[in-house]
Amino acid sequence: MHRFIQFNDETIDSFLVMEMTDLTKTLSKDADMTLKYGPFSYLDYKKSTVYVSHFWDHRKKEEEVHGLKSDIYLRTVGNLHETSKEEVIDYINKVKSTSVPRFAKQLFVIGEEIRLEEICKSKRPGTTKSFEIRRELYRQHFEAQLTVNLTKSVFTDALFNSLFLLLHAQSPMVEPVGINEDIDLAMPFLHRQVTRLFETRSTEDVGKVCFEMVEVVDEIVRRDMLNEYFHLPEDVYHMEGPSPDTFEDLKRKDPLQNTDVLEEESTGEEEVMDEEFRTWHRETSDKGESFLQFDLDQGSQSDLMGEGVREGDDGDQAMAMVQGSAQETEQEQYQNVKAQEREKENLGSGESALGKDNKFAVPHFLTPSVPTIDEKNGYNHNKSLIAPYQKKLQKMIEKTLEHKRIQPRTDLHFGRLNKKLLRFITDDNPRLFYKKHNPSSEIDAVFSLLVDCSGSMYDKMDQTKLGITLFHESLKSVRVPHEVVGFWEDTNKATKTSQPNYMNPVLNFNSSLKPGSGSEIMQLQPEEDNRDGFAIRLMTERILKRTEKQKFLLVFSDGEPAAMDYEQNGIVDTHEAVLDARKQGIEVINVFLANGEIDEGQRKTIQNIYGNFSILVSDVEELPEVLFPLLRKLLYKSI
Repeated sequence: MHRFIQFNDETIDSFLVMEMTDLTKTLSKDADMTLKYGPFSYLDYKKSTVYVSHFWDHRKKEEEVHGLKSDIYLRTVGNLHETSKEEVIDYINKVKSTSVPRFAKQLFVIGEEIRLEEICKSKRPGTTKSFEIRRELYRQHFEAQLTVNLTKSVFTDALFNSLFLLLHAQSPMVEPVGINEDIDLAMPFLHRQVTRLFETRSTEDVGKVCFEMVEVVDEIVRRDMLNEYFHLPEDVYHMEGPSPDTFEDLKRKDPLQNTDVLEEESTGEEEVMDEEFRTWHRETSDKGESFLQFDLDQGSQSDLMGEGVREGDDGDQAMAMVQGSAQETEQEQYQNVKAQEREKENLGSGESALGKDNKFAVPHFLTPSVPTIDEKNGYNHNKSLIAPYQKKLQKMIEKTLEHKRIQPRTDLHFGRLNKKLLRFITDDNPRLFYKKHNPSSEIDAVFSLLVDCSGSMYDKMDQTKLGITLFHESLKSVRVPHEVVGFWEDTNKATKTSQPNYMNPVLNFNSSLKPGSGSEIMQLQPEEDNRDGFAIRLMTERILKRTEKQKFLLVFSDGEPAAMDYEQNGIVDTHEAVLDARKQGIEVINVFLANGEIDEGQRKTIQNIYGNFSILVSDVEELPEVLFPLLRKLLYKSI
């Protein structure tokens, strides 16, 4: 069902999310780099993800935007290219032996960010304002935190707050505040060390300065920091695992089941091929891409070297042999295996074709059942309700087509002579002829209606079906091919690596124009979650196969996308899916359904996804009246 994106009980501006995502991809020069919100800002190298901090929430718009930008600058221009991952890992391992690892890690973060900030401003002077606002907001925050921690006698946190303020002081004359006797005695040394961070030229330099400070702090504080203001993650770096040095490392080590020896004595005349034939099987390696794979249950030793060899033949078809031996049985879940194979095949191309946020989404196209008597009766009732609109629209379209058919073509170089001959004198190149009839005009268009079947459509589905009935009957009456497809994601079966998405084409392009068709629309029912961007991409693939000149994709929905691992990126992914479809010549229009007043947040979010091509229906009961002028406009455009 639909849920609006919320972090810390606040709705995030979806357009701002998309803007920051574009900035992240541009600065990192990596189209696969993603943006996510989190408690802290850092760069996840493994997942190619930039995390921006919630610290910038609940602020003025300008402060929020510049704060987010400063996070992105530090991660993409800074960490991605200027931070040595090996030095970071080395520093983390060293401070684990101290009693203040939390303090040590956060000290390193602010020291590295000071260095990276200067690099960012040097490479991109336009970032200066963002960093000025960042410094000011953090200064205000740590001044308040210092007061709180001193009041509570949380001295290690107060020390960190004080060091941060010294590092970001607006004047070199700023003196540190008193904390306690031990810390105050060491503060002159720590103050000098902090100023050395401005002289660092590499991650290694930052690590050395910070570790010298940590060794002193380790002796003068009783406990580590309680609060975490900055985060230095340990598991976001690419760690290369050891690879085997020789082939011997890959050999089987467990004992053999038996040892078989050929009893017949050798005559010494046999042809022995002293060659090594290497094979991989499930007991020695993970499944690879080779066709020649063997399933060995138990190893056996034999002195047989084989009966001979032959050269390879072009007629050998390993693929055919493998496929021929694969059959569906009761013991093997062969359908699931094939589905997994298709899913793996889609992962390579799916990240670009169906969006990287949908790489684990698996499409399942259903076949509509034969309509029941109740469904037919319900459809006939809907049909009678929309009949006035449908007949009016049909007559308007037919009259327009007839008018275009009989309208004479004038101002031609040949044909019948026009009675208005004055232009023969007044015009340099007069066109005095006309033809009486135009060839018959047809509507060269195709429609795809995508219907959100999430659980939140429960109170709107009946009226939605009424509106779809109007579309179907009107398009069928003027012979325009169309399809109606419901979509949803199965929440109960969804996992981190497999999210089944169901597409229910109750009417396809062929069946939509058949007499008596339409009752299948009544089979659309509210189900579970919705992955809009994925469904739009699938429909784009289907409609692009059509040869009609005008292609329309209408999306009936009642809110934002919401599915597993899709809440934060759903808006961005759906927006990108809409843009991709429009780039390929498909006009994508959203019909937003509501049962009550549409608040400004919803209105803005839908506009961010679909632009100005969205119709907001505050009262779903009025859907036929709203759809009638839309359908008329689209059909006239196609004539």
